[in-house]
Amino acid sequence: MTEFKLQHRVLPKRDRVMEFHICGKARKKYNFDNNLFSTTGNVVFHNIYGARVFAQKINSVSNKGIKASDVFAMGLMDEILHFVIAEHRVKAAPNLFKEIITDVTSVIGEKELDRALLKFIEEFPGSTIIKKEESPEQLLYRENRHGVSYKEILLEEMLLLHISNLNPALNIFNDLFDETTLNSHTKYKTVIEGCKRVTSSVSAMDMGSSSNSKTLYDLLRAPALAHPDSIADQLSFIMGSWGVIISDFNIKMLKAIDSLKEEHKPVYYDFDGPVETFTQTYESQEEDIENFTMDKHWMPNVVLIAKSTMVWLDQLSKKYKREIKTLCSIPDEELDILANEGFNGLWLIGLWNRSEASKKIKQRCGNPEAEASAYSLYNYDISQGLGGWEGLQSLRERCNKRGIRLASDMVPNHTGIDSQWVRSKPDYFIQTSHPPYPTYTFNSENLSDDPNIGIYLEDHYYTKEDASVVFKRVDFNKGDVRYIYHGNDGTMMPWNDTAQINFLNAEVREAVIQDILHVAKNFPIIRFDAAMTLAKKHIQRLWFPKPGHGGDIASRSDYAISQEEFDRLLPIEFWREVVDRIAVEAPDTLLLAEAFWMLESYFVRTLGMHRVYNSAFMNMLKNEENQKYRDSIINTIIFDPDILKRYVNFMNNPDEDTAFAQFGSGDKYFGVCTLMITLPGLPMFGHGQIEGYKEKYGMEYSKAYWNEDVDEGLVNGHKHLIFPLMKKRELFSEVENFNFYPFKVHRSETNNNVFAYSNNFEGNQSLVLYNNCFNMTSGFINHSEEKLVKNSENRYTQKTTLAEALGITNAGDHFLLLTNQRNGLTYIRSSKQIYEDGMFFVLKGYESQVFLDIKEIKDVKEGYYAKLNHDLNGEGVTNINQSIRIIALGDTYYLTKSFFNRSKITSELLKEYLTSIKCENLFKKLSNKIEKEDGISLKESIITEISLFLEIDIIDEWLFSSFFDNYSDLNLITILKKEKKLSIVEILKHEVVKESIGVHEYDDILWFDRDKFLKTADYILNIHGPKFLDKKTILDKIEQSKYIYNNLITLFTPKEEVKKPSIKKNVKKLKID
Repeated sequence: MTEFKLQHRVLPKRDRVMEFHICGKARKKYNFDNNLFSTTGNVVFHNIYGARVFAQKINSVSNKGIKASDVFAMGLMDEILHFVIAEHRVKAAPNLFKEIITDVTSVIGEKELDRALLKFIEEFPGSTIIKKEESPEQLLYRENRHGVSYKEILLEEMLLLHISNLNPALNIFNDLFDETTLNSHTKYKTVIEGCKRVTSSVSAMDMGSSSNSKTLYDLLRAPALAHPDSIADQLSFIMGSWGVIISDFNIKMLKAIDSLKEEHKPVYYDFDGPVETFTQTYESQEEDIENFTMDKHWMPNVVLIAKSTMVWLDQLSKKYKREIKTLCSIPDEELDILANEGFNGLWLIGLWNRSEASKKIKQRCGNPEAEASAYSLYNYDISQGLGGWEGLQSLRERCNKRGIRLASDMVPNHTGIDSQWVRSKPDYFIQTSHPPYPTYTFNSENLSDDPNIGIYLEDHYYTKEDASVVFKRVDFNKGDVRYIYHGNDGTMMPWNDTAQINFLNAEVREAVIQDILHVAKNFPIIRFDAAMTLAKKHIQRLWFPKPGHGGDIASRSDYAISQEEFDRLLPIEFWREVVDRIAVEAPDTLLLAEAFWMLESYFVRTLGMHRVYNSAFMNMLKNEENQKYRDSIINTIIFDPDILKRYVNFMNNPDEDTAFAQFGSGDKYFGVCTLMITLPGLPMFGHGQIEGYKEKYGMEYSKAYWNEDVDEGLVNGHKHLIFPLMKKRELFSEVENFNFYPFKVHRSETNNNVFAYSNNFEGNQSLVLYNNCFNMTSGFINHSEEKLVKNSENRYTQKTTLAEALGITNAGDHFLLLTNQRNGLTYIRSSKQIYEDGMFFVLKGYESQVFLDIKEIKDVKEGYYAKLNHDLNGEGVTNINQSIRIIALGDTYYLTKSFFNRSKITSELLKEYLTSIKCENLFKKLSNKIEKEDGISLKESIITEISLFLEIDIIDEWLFSSFFDNYSDLNLITILKKEKKLSIVEILKHEVVKESIGVHEYDDILWFDRDKFLKTADYILNIHGPKFLDKKTILDKIEQSKYIYNNLITLFTPKEEVKKPSIKKNVKKLKID
């Protein structure tokens, strides 16, 4: 066996085509075109489209589901093996097949060999045999144009037929390579054994460092032996192991592998499975340029709510019981509600003119009331159905008055299938002159309402038999037919009501930028839909892949181009150009990118978007992948904390299930919502999230289909827990003073279910904890996680203690006061203990705690705060000042409380009480008041005299109210005491009094509650006295009014009002702080 090593050299050029042999029976069965075949009977493919036609022929007869990419790869494999044999004949065994003829003849004789070869010609006929241009005998005994005997050529085909039949990955094609007749009618097996003997005697060329085949026969069998079940893996094996000799085939092999990836990729028509999440890491972004766009002053504190515009208008019509169809008819009351809740950003989905073709498609797919998708656009004019530009102007002005900025979508990746551009500028789109797949047909209805243009969706879309990637556009006047690709992100099926814009065209990019500037001049907040698809590397990956990097969108590997060519056509990131243009031409615009695929940080840090979607927030917290999300935050603040403040955090968005479906309406919902509001970043609420609506609104919905009631409990929960925090958004939005803490159980183990962090805005501290888990836990927070510190000189990471973050003094006479917004209680903690150990917390399952109004105080010399800290032992109080005053007052407080809760005050009880608090000298003065005053007025007089006598102030409202166990109307009493100058009519018109007497509207009439009015009247009489108003007059006027509020006002309006002079009391304040 002769050793041979190939020297590197330029090989002679060959006309290469993908080819393989096929038996005559299969040719007839599948009715293959004779033009596909060479003289030797091999099938010839010049490109992947030829393979698609071939596969279609097979699939139209059988149910094999043959993939064109498999056919294409099989032809390439056959071509490569022919090439390998040819190279061995050139350099190692020039007489290879002559030796095989000699070997086989010595065993079975020349006649039997010829008989086998003639039978092979009959079974695998070439083009000249089929056309009867020559007989099998004439072919067998002649030479080709290069002087090579056809006996040798046919023996090579026989050998490779045998190799193909030994390859398990090609079993699906077994009827194409049928050897049955050859085996039964000739000495075919003996011929193959001779081929194997001779090729096994020829040493394999040195194919590269990874090849270990000893002989030529081993080399021909190596790919199938290495990867018996995958043609793609066999091609990859050849590239990796035979690189030296077959480098000229690399581009073809990469394209073949890409085609295999495209066709074997699963297509999802309806995807309901769990979303796979990944912890955010930054190793791949170390070299990315830091190029943040600085916020305008208002941007960090935006709180955004989304509204599907048509659905919202339908819901408002039902709520207000009148037709509300346009933007200008949205009630001011609704805008007031949004502003009062704390929203300052309103994202209106579906404002622009939509595609009529999209509407037809949606209706044909089952919803006769459907509109077009909000993301299949005709152009960027406000829909006249919503009131046009005039309606927008009206809404914008009214929102501006309330501090609400409007947000709009911009869909740069694609247009509607029948958009203005598709009609007038078809060259702006990615397209081809023929259908990429021969199975595509376009016989459905014309979706265009333009008589000059035809728009046809591929027929198999409606039956979901094919995720068709193109639609057909016909210009009837010019006879121009082209096939335009649908928008596509490569994850599921194409967006079949859209047309994909070609961003390698510089003219197109400028046109899109002009549309963006147009939107920016009308909306201060722009949300860019599917922005990640226009990152440079994803434009390349999806539409113009490098050879070997395709496979994400079917047929696009046909259009693979080199990196150099791609960079020439798209020299810089499209989004960077957009951001820089906006900074100059519309600088007060917040740019918000919907981006996934681990590109979030790249979009804000390098491309310069102001904000970017953070879907990990929703998905990880929903699934309680708490360590993943904690790690994502930790990795972010170590790499660059400024990324964290640029995230858009949300609990649902239009493409996702509702917030209710994902988080429910209980403690978990409010806990995650609290994180959304109090973490740095932009909080975004979904449509119907606050109301607890369960219906998911499709982008084609013109109304809500479910008749849902508002979840009042959920709304009230927002009013108590969420809206107050939204109004303090500035406390949480920045990252400079943000610190993130591990929650230590037993002081060592981190409980990753707990999120704990502090922040500080202009001295206003906040501390937030949330346990995203069903189980109760307890532990300490003290040392923060590492965080990058950036300054003008250098950058470094550091940890911070909780004491340092809160600015606490390491002193035993200092205490930290902090109020829990969840329950309204204020807590006191020793500053020294926090400095040494951190703070201890107990958290129930899904419990959140938000501490505000955090301040440190130094104890007074009497040690009141130290005593309070000891007495409370970690518990909270409703009013820390009251608690301190109670401690300072001592027995005086409790004796007074007991005395005031007596049902009736007598002279004897008064004397006993005054003696007990050492104020017996006041008895004579106060006993006279018992006969003249009663109720609250008497008690107020007693408290006033005691305060003056003891030189302490115990009359302030919070303390005065604490003397009464069942005192529920303090606010009313306070108003009546403070506003003694008011007339009875002015009192009745006061909002607090109106609430107290139960004023309410029914059938457009304001009514009041008789019993509540009588109770309120008692307070008025007690404070103002019977001379102000007598009981009989009150009763008479109640009956005369018939319980109508306006009648009551009229009846009480006197001809002349006399105002009482106010009484000022000079009381010495008790100094404690």
